[in-house]
Amino acid sequence: MILDEAVADARLAAWEFDGARAWLEEARRHPMEPLAAEVWVTDPAFEHVLLVKHRVRGWVPPGGKVEPGEAPRAAAARELLEETGLRTELLPEPAAVAVRSYRADWSPTLGLSYAAIVGRDVPFAGEQNQPAAWFRLDTGWDSVFPEDRERIRAHARRLAAGRAVGSH
Repeated sequence: MILDEAVADARLAAWEFDGARAWLEEARRHPMEPLAAEVWVTDPAFEHVLLVKHRVRGWVPPGGKVEPGEAPRAAAARELLEETGLRTELLPEPAAVAVRSYRADWSPTLGLSYAAIVGRDVPFAGEQNQPAAWFRLDTGWDSVFPEDRERIRAHARRLAAGRAVGSH
């Protein structure tokens, strides 16, 4: 079942925000709102993040709604491809799980964030009115989710530390 995959990935996520795991356990007892999935794409140096310009939310990681019958990881990969033209392997460990409202008139929903590492020289072929761009992690970007900046920075530092350990 798709919800079981979301729960499994939520348990594996490196970071948890907003009491997301407890929220998910409670939400399983009621009709579930749509799940969301996104990808935190960093460059191999872990100095940049790839974002897309959303017409309302500002600069955000590529992502969107998990379609009925679709696994969250597959939705994240699909959204990345649709919004940036990138087809890449997502890292095995989900980056984060969080609960947020994507619109004022929507109830809070669970969002799973996955991670990928992509070279900055790869060309984009995303959606027409939603450009993609690299942003330095040590700078800010305009977004309705300002907490994402530190969350993505922390995850990039964690990935960089893991790579440094693995390279010895």
